[in-house]
Amino acid sequence: MVEVPRAARVHRLADREEREALREGIFTIQAQSAWLFPNALLQHALADLDELVLDLEHLQRKRDHMVAALREMGYQVHLPEGTFYLFPKTPIDDDRLFARMLMDEGVFVMPGPIFEMPGYFRICLTANDEMIERGLPGFARAIARVGSGRAGRVATGVADDGR
Repeated sequence: MVEVPRAARVHRLADREEREALREGIFTIQAQSAWLFPNALLQHALADLDELVLDLEHLQRKRDHMVAALREMGYQVHLPEGTFYLFPKTPIDDDRLFARMLMDEGVFVMPGPIFEMPGYFRICLTANDEMIERGLPGFARAIARVGSGRAGRVATGVADDGR
């Protein structure tokens, strides 16, 4: 069995040796499972996919901007080292309710329990810069609603103006 080095960074595939080790590991898993082989279209695309590179500096700038903005709003969020996801802590106990509150503000996130992280929600940094900027006020409004005690009205369907 081929062993894939633990240090292999799938998100950047830094060098040909890491890519080859990953490719061998995937092949072993595919051979053992008998159903994970890429279809014909993907097989033709593999050579092109091997040349794709993520703009890590751009992802880091978006990460740093989002972390700083969220922290300024009052969110508790860890600065990750090698991912394009953020997992801020929800400001209320009900992470699913808070994800719905963000959805009401036009911001779509995934509740933490989907990823075995209750009490958190996931933000994906692959959105373009314009989308991120458009979403920041929604994060601010949602956490402000929590601070003002209006969080529970989302679940009951009662509008903030009492309707």
